[in-house]
Amino acid sequence: MENSGPSRLPSSSFGGAPRRTDTCNVVIVGEAGAGKSSLVNLIAGTNTAVVSSDAGGCTSTTNMHEIWIQNETLKLLLNWMAGLDEDPRGTVPDKKARKMLKELVQTMMKEDDVHLVIYCVRGERVIRTLRRNYKFIHSQVKGKVPIVLVITSLESYEPDMEEWWRLNENAISKLGMIFAGHACVTTGMITHSKVTQRGRNQSYDAVCKLIERCRLSKPRNVIIFGQIGAGKSSLVNLIAGENVAKTSSTLECQKYSVEFDSESYNVFDTVGLGEPQFGTPRDFDAVKNAYALIQNLERQGGIDLLVFCMRAGQLNTTFQNNYRLFYEFLCDKKVPVVVVITHLENEGGDIDLWWTKNKDIFREREVHVAGHACITAIKGNDPHLYGQSRTAICSVVREFTADGQKEAWKGGDNTLVSLLRQLKGLLVKHNSKNDMASRLIKRCGLSSNVAKQVAGMIKNGALERAI
Repeated sequence: MENSGPSRLPSSSFGGAPRRTDTCNVVIVGEAGAGKSSLVNLIAGTNTAVVSSDAGGCTSTTNMHEIWIQNETLKLLLNWMAGLDEDPRGTVPDKKARKMLKELVQTMMKEDDVHLVIYCVRGERVIRTLRRNYKFIHSQVKGKVPIVLVITSLESYEPDMEEWWRLNENAISKLGMIFAGHACVTTGMITHSKVTQRGRNQSYDAVCKLIERCRLSKPRNVIIFGQIGAGKSSLVNLIAGENVAKTSSTLECQKYSVEFDSESYNVFDTVGLGEPQFGTPRDFDAVKNAYALIQNLERQGGIDLLVFCMRAGQLNTTFQNNYRLFYEFLCDKKVPVVVVITHLENEGGDIDLWWTKNKDIFREREVHVAGHACITAIKGNDPHLYGQSRTAICSVVREFTADGQKEAWKGGDNTLVSLLRQLKGLLVKHNSKNDMASRLIKRCGLSSNVAKQVAGMIKNGALERAI
């Protein structure tokens, strides 16, 4: 897949308060010469894609272009490819083009990474001829991704390009073609006859609004972490409002799709780490799996929130080490973190008083959190308190993943691999494996034996290869 590069950067790249941004993967399909490349250029505001001088196709490969719209808060990844219905002697024969489209959509859908399909057609096409390609597109997304219709080459309808839709809506409906939305546009250059700047501006606005209105909302990614026995699985069930998670004996991170208040979340339950020091092979494997999860989420759009789950009364060194591992080292202090205190069902009265009494300990231990929730995740003891607890945790999750928060964090090199490289650099500087081991013991809470093993692996580069 060719990437023609970003045409715009988010304003936060140039300083100022960062804003949360979303990413929307769009697949643009249509017959050869429908104006897919011209549509990409219209949205980009630049001549990014090569266009044909006639109604024939000019695209021979799968292409991707990154564009920022909606005041630079929505990043579009536009994917377009060779047109359908091309002659066997054309640039890309129809059979091959359909195979390319099928492979692209299937690959993206496996990763839940396609949020909208744009079916691009020319305005002069006979309506009944659009049905074959519509059915093929619909068969690929299987109703899981919205399909919208963009009609191009409507400059002759200016200033009311929407007239095309009014004239053809009934015919489209009778043929069983159902679209989540539509836009009537002109994508031609203003040097062409009948194409005006007003028409292009109108078309740009129409397409951007169509994408924003009809795209699939991307679920927020929330990672729950904490030591063994903190109640992470019960916390997942509390957020979900039903028993979806069970305590697991494996070292794999578990994903749960949760919805509340009309919003979707991917909640990840990570493996609990031991105490008093991270010193077992199980702990080392758990850290590696957590890193793999974070790397995978980075590729899929980022991490929105860390939820630090801890049991009341466990204000020990382990809770500090857990916080440092996830917030400082794995997420480079870039993801908002909230703390949830569990097992407060026997406190009596206002359970939020626990936080009032203990918040100074967090500050003394340099465990800085953006918010908190004091809860019980046990339903049987006090259903009313359980309901209050669900309201509290859902409110915290909603608040710190909402629009207006920082952009979902994407780690890239600023994650554990980066940390390991830095540690390796320090190791070279100090030229002492024992020196590095002492730092790992002090800062990360690793046991002496594991710290020495890790220091040795860092020196040899084996830990980076293992991850």
